[in-house]
Amino acid sequence: MTIANPFPVVIVTGLSGAGKSTALKVFEDLGFFCIDGLPSEMSPKIADLILKFDNEYRGLALGMDLRQLEFLAGWDQAIKDFADIGISPQVLFLEAKMGELVRRYATTRRLHPLESKKLGLEQALEKEKELLAPIRTDAAMVLDTSDYSIHDLRRVIQTKWTALEEAGRGMRVHIVTFGFKYGVPTEADLVFDLRFLPNPYFDKKLKQLNGLDSEVQRYVLGSDVGKEFDTRFTDFISYLLPLYADEGRYRITLAIGCTGGRHRSVAEAESVLAALKKKGYSMSIEHRHMELG
Repeated sequence: MTIANPFPVVIVTGLSGAGKSTALKVFEDLGFFCIDGLPSEMSPKIADLILKFDNEYRGLALGMDLRQLEFLAGWDQAIKDFADIGISPQVLFLEAKMGELVRRYATTRRLHPLESKKLGLEQALEKEKELLAPIRTDAAMVLDTSDYSIHDLRRVIQTKWTALEEAGRGMRVHIVTFGFKYGVPTEADLVFDLRFLPNPYFDKKLKQLNGLDSEVQRYVLGSDVGKEFDTRFTDFISYLLPLYADEGRYRITLAIGCTGGRHRSVAEAESVLAALKKKGYSMSIEHRHMELG
């Protein structure tokens, strides 16, 4: 899947309650023609119809989930039908932690699409997660919305879509920095613990700064251990990515953590980001916990 289409098509899907409706509103604000609840087998036909008209929309965003009958059964055929008309849709997969999804359902008092006399809410959510696993694996971008308010979600989707839009062809690498005290990102493919590096937190002059500041970067990566780790880590990631690409992977999420996600992880992530960009990889980065605490 690429976004080479002059008129991009985005499929927004994922776990029920993870924020699909909000995401579609964001794409609407970005100038996309948006349709929610469209059966998967109809989506290529609608996209083809819209493409035939001269319009001022920036693209097409389609919301799909298990509320539509035959959603999963028609998914593979829909992707083939898209290819037949020259469209490679980008799939944005939304998810959230179980506790947060349960809380959201309790707030809205809506029934989950899979809830029944035999399945309670949590069981329905687990079943949905299992059913959608193949689509999640092939998604161009996976977004965990657990820690976001509606306004945060809007901002993050706008940022991530811009990164996805600019990604083009080839391997896409998304870096997430985080603090172990706040939790490991669930969407990570690879997680790295940097709590062994020199910690600027204990330097009064550096404590209030973050890993984007040059003083912190010099403190963390300028030490002997920091220099050697930075070199070896970049070489390691550069070695891994082609191997993943050879196996058909085109999206990798690297989670780089330290205690609070403010200094060490951010400094190293920015270094890796710059190095991989020079190697031609399509990169995006998110400092998830940098401003917490």
